[in-house]
Amino acid sequence: MMKYPFTRLSGLALLALLAVSCAKHDDVAPQAEQEVAASQADDATRDSHLAMGNPSGAVANSAYPTNYLMSKSQFAMSYHRNRGIPNWVSWHLSKAWLGSAARQDDFRADATLPSGWYRPGGSSYSGSGFDRGHMCPSADRTGSVTDNSATFLMTNMVPQAPNNNQRAWANLENYCRTLVNAGNELYIISGSYGSGGTGSSGYKTTIDAGRITVPRRVWKVIVVLPEGSSDAARVSSSTRVIAIDTPNDNAIGTSWGSYRTSVDAIESATGYNILSSVSSSVQSVVEARVDSGPTS
Repeated sequence: MMKYPFTRLSGLALLALLAVSCAKHDDVAPQAEQEVAASQADDATRDSHLAMGNPSGAVANSAYPTNYLMSKSQFAMSYHRNRGIPNWVSWHLSKAWLGSAARQDDFRADATLPSGWYRPGGSSYSGSGFDRGHMCPSADRTGSVTDNSATFLMTNMVPQAPNNNQRAWANLENYCRTLVNAGNELYIISGSYGSGGTGSSGYKTTIDAGRITVPRRVWKVIVVLPEGSSDAARVSSSTRVIAIDTPNDNAIGTSWGSYRTSVDAIESATGYNILSSVSSSVQSVVEARVDSGPTS
């Protein structure tokens, strides 16, 4: 953009420039708004999925098959070989992760699981009465086809009651993206625990010939921050932290707000330290609180 040397402009030229500027004001404003919006999107970054901590102290060593750390470009997780599902999945969500990539629907086995481990495949849930329930949602990874495709790895799934997945859970996922579009970045940790859920074909404890556990509860924790850096250090006692714990049941309703709980309660049920990178004094406040903020 040209920078005019105003000190050298004659009085007449300056008046003419001001007149042109005023005449074009209505045309320039929408363009300026677009540039501001683009600038805001450009400010968003893709940050570490484990910035808030490693909830279970998972390690990338196959000698720990019930707490195996898998770190991908799109999310990180603790995988449980014996249950055939993740213990938890953690991911960062900002405008930098969102774009126009289409939903790929390429459900498939994760070839990065250690050799010799059973790898659930795209058809492992077929006829079970349970959805292939994404932990990190497809719509949170639309920045590229590669990013979206990664969410369809079966290591990112749990057997989820259809109404749980498609009602309250989907509504919360949509709400998270509205928070991002409002200028926030989120850290989301999602997981499950227990055994035995009720899908569209009734109650089951396992599927896929007993190789995949159906969890009893499905939970999620969301840390909401304005866009910025040094994210764990910016979590304060006033930071909004949303936690829900839902029954894996087909009778679940559409309102995710009715399933809100505290992070402390989820940690008590799972044994995890979910926000371990946040200062202990802040954790003691935000983890004890049950969110009461808006739900849409």
